[in-house]
Amino acid sequence: MPLPTLYSFRRCPYAMRARLGILLSKQQVSLREIVLKHKPEAMLAASPKGTVPVLILPDASVIEESIEIMCWALMQYDPLNLLLSEAPQQEIAQALIHTNDHSFKPWLDKYKYADRHPGHSEQYYRQQAEVFIAQLESILTKHSQLMGDKVSIADYAIFPFIRQFASVDKAWFDASHYTHLKKWLKFHIESDAFTQIMKKYPTWLESGESFEFGANIAV
Repeated sequence: MPLPTLYSFRRCPYAMRARLGILLSKQQVSLREIVLKHKPEAMLAASPKGTVPVLILPDASVIEESIEIMCWALMQYDPLNLLLSEAPQQEIAQALIHTNDHSFKPWLDKYKYADRHPGHSEQYYRQQAEVFIAQLESILTKHSQLMGDKVSIADYAIFPFIRQFASVDKAWFDASHYTHLKKWLKFHIESDAFTQIMKKYPTWLESGESFEFGANIAV
């Protein structure tokens, strides 16, 4: 049976979370690393929205939202119980991810590209994003991960975006008072899983090749 095809872009945090879900669930996909300015026609035909990640299953069905790709993969196999067993915890985790995606991310984009949004200063956009950053810091004063002392889908779905926030002004972030958040972020950035999903592959435009990704990689 052919492998699912994953269209990805290495530096996109949404694509990072999809690759993390696939890797940690020990699924295997045919990875196609795209060039954003030259998106493959096959990807656009499957998902006209034109953003990564896009997962095309062997039956030709398409999953085009990163969190849905994570959930699809982990529903196949979830050795770390990342999806969590109890409904109340699942709801809290999904609420955190929703806040990340729908409240924090728009402010993060404005903070990262403040010159494109002259209505306010970079500092103003950072302060708006800090509402969520402070929420995470508060959670992480109680335990080492967002849902307790074990990793969950919330950690893997959110940390790529916090990594992006931290990199906008690294000196400011390093000097900030978000001690627990910085420790949590360092843990995930230095993890074997993150190292594996950030491996560079030739782009589809350059090589026309897909690369097996997932179950064949040890973490």
